[in-house]
Amino acid sequence: MPNSQKMPAVFYAHGSPMNALEENAYTRVWQSFATRFARPKAILVVSAHWTTRGTGITAMAHPKTIHDFGGFPQALFDVQYPAPGDPALAAEIAAMLQPLPVHLDQDWGLDHGTWSVLIKTYPAADIPVLQLSLDMTQAPAYHFALGQKLAKLREQGIMLVGSGNVVHNLRRMDFQSAGFDWALRFNAHMRAAIVSGDFAQVVDYQALGQDAMLSVPTAEHFLPLLYVLGAKQEGDTVEIAADGIELGSISMMTVVIA
Repeated sequence: MPNSQKMPAVFYAHGSPMNALEENAYTRVWQSFATRFARPKAILVVSAHWTTRGTGITAMAHPKTIHDFGGFPQALFDVQYPAPGDPALAAEIAAMLQPLPVHLDQDWGLDHGTWSVLIKTYPAADIPVLQLSLDMTQAPAYHFALGQKLAKLREQGIMLVGSGNVVHNLRRMDFQSAGFDWALRFNAHMRAAIVSGDFAQVVDYQALGQDAMLSVPTAEHFLPLLYVLGAKQEGDTVEIAADGIELGSISMMTVVIA
């Protein structure tokens, strides 16, 4: 039976959707979470790939698997992650966030930011999964504050997940690069701020100027991290469970708060 002990908040650096099919140092870390932590009653995910005006939450009983990418092998398009939804829980979370209006969405589903990582941690797809959208009209501080409001869900046996990348610049990808200088500097700065608990530096990431502009050319892959950091509670530990720069400009930093 699912238990109600306090669950972690985890930021998965999802990287390429091919991680759903491959085994590597990052996916092995994701797999370990299933045994490291108690089985969640449900999982609430903030993915880089559901951006909206305003806030929505998936509220259907059977969310579809969304293949929101192109140019990959057919085997990746064949992947299904038939985790159930939880309409009642979606309504409870929407009520909890009042007076913020939260749309109970019936159209979205589970995008690859969600299923490509959860398929490694919970391959049976038998735990209810909900997605909360990213309101791209809001500043970083708003997203951190929303994570603070969601923190109480962890005490109800609900795992909070952010899925994105601290550094994500697809236009600058280079298969020969071990990491551009600006990507390495920005990633290291964010890592130090996270480990030291100076989350204000992470929220104010744009203060890093050119390194931030190159590392976070658009905010949607960075913002899910702020939900996870916002969900930290007194007594929690902060762990960098995996890290590395891939293709020169993609950070694979995975953060666990437990």
